[in-house]
Amino acid sequence: MSVRADVVAGIGAGAVVLPQAMGYAGVAGLPAQVGLYTCIVPMAAYALLGGARRLSMSTTSTIVALAGLALAAAGTPDDPDAAMAAVSTLTLLTGLALLLFWLLRLGWTVDAISDTVVAGLKIGVGLTIIVDQLPHLLGIDAGPDGFLRGVGHAAGHLGDANRATVVVAAATLGGLWALRRWAPRVPGPLLAVAGGIAATAWADLPGRGVELIEPVPSGLPVPALPPLDDAGTLLPYALAIALMAFMETIAVGRSTREPLDPPIVAGRELLANGTAAIAGAFVATAPPAGGFSQTMVNVGAGARTQLASLVTAGVAVAAALFLAPVLSDLPEATLAAVVVVAVTGLLDLDELRRIGRIDRTELLVALATGAFALVTNLLAGVVAGVVLTYYLVLRRLNHPVLTQDSPAPGLLVVRIGGALYTMNVRTVQAELLRRATTADPRPRVLLLDLAATLDTSVTVIDAFVATEQQLARHDIDLWVALVPAPALAKAQRTAAWPAWRDGGRVHPDLPAAVTAYEGLAAGGPDRAA
Repeated sequence: MSVRADVVAGIGAGAVVLPQAMGYAGVAGLPAQVGLYTCIVPMAAYALLGGARRLSMSTTSTIVALAGLALAAAGTPDDPDAAMAAVSTLTLLTGLALLLFWLLRLGWTVDAISDTVVAGLKIGVGLTIIVDQLPHLLGIDAGPDGFLRGVGHAAGHLGDANRATVVVAAATLGGLWALRRWAPRVPGPLLAVAGGIAATAWADLPGRGVELIEPVPSGLPVPALPPLDDAGTLLPYALAIALMAFMETIAVGRSTREPLDPPIVAGRELLANGTAAIAGAFVATAPPAGGFSQTMVNVGAGARTQLASLVTAGVAVAAALFLAPVLSDLPEATLAAVVVVAVTGLLDLDELRRIGRIDRTELLVALATGAFALVTNLLAGVVAGVVLTYYLVLRRLNHPVLTQDSPAPGLLVVRIGGALYTMNVRTVQAELLRRATTADPRPRVLLLDLAATLDTSVTVIDAFVATEQQLARHDIDLWVALVPAPALAKAQRTAAWPAWRDGGRVHPDLPAAVTAYEGLAAGGPDRAA
């Protein structure tokens, strides 16, 4: 039963994934057959090595948008042969970067990139790709790169739009959106491609000025060594693509994992994604990644294992061998419409509203990431997203939550809900002084619960000594409890340690500290030594 379900799912996914991948190839300025090739070798390689049972590995809108920037930097957008040579180099470098991440065990870095940043980046990517498709939808000459310049170009050339092209685009867009809403199980992209090809013959679309895609060669790609001439230019883009590819792959794998499936291991996904990219580089594929839309088609069709992806790869092989002459009659407007409908899923305004309800600061970060991608380029957006992610992390680490209670008169217990380190200890120090000196009545002892402090540093120790001295001016003693062993070992090597030890200021846990304080309080009003 599982085998049958996977075969059916693989065929159904192929009906959606292949046209979408061909359209994505055009986003990067590549011939349509590159999309077909990406659904063969990388998909099969991941199926053999990957850990996500239902993930579909081809390429995604984010990846091809970055690949398009890379190819433009290499100066190959107008030469299909040069573009395919350059993309093979880019895909090879992406695979090597992923394997380097695997060797260095850097899978944890992706976990630090917030969903907020990804949400903003997806909106920037989606809007950029839609604007890039406007010339194909309108039948006008391609404009300059970039969102703002692309909008200006399209607006300034509306009078030059080809009517037949606009009709084809509008009919395809309307049909795809209607199917998505009322018949989501129907393979809309496949019907759109079939309809576009039929319209080419029935209505003589080329005679009406409708542009067709570049001819798709029959047969399978011939393996070749990727050239390294542009490696220096392409390397920064490859690193960004590797980061985004892994991020998307691990996110899709985790979101589609079922409870009885094996856990998704970052190292295995890096190895599988990197191997898939390197294998694809020798047949000029786009950099591969696990795509959410094609994976959800897989899941919706009932896929249980990676056999479904192997079947989809077989469908792509059959298309490359037998359907290439037919695919060459596909209007560019049809393929552009398939891409536009596919990427509208990235424009998730409901997600932005959800983020805004929870945390307005994170909403601003998401909007800033998307805006940065729009006004500059997607690579800069990725970098900005990573920087903003680590800003959020540091912002939270630098403002640990402090809670307090008073289990006995004159004893103020403060729990530090996070690790102390060089960048946040001054902030914590100032807050401790404020709480202790403004409390009414003023405590005799400020007791710190340091259970969350995994370790310490010279700066942190010096800050504690300074805090002790400042509190002493207000007749307040500083005690500590639950000091972790690594931090305690370092504190014992300081000149201040004997006074802390002999003064009874270090306690193994909170009950022991409270008991010691109650004994002190019962002994009279004098402070501890």
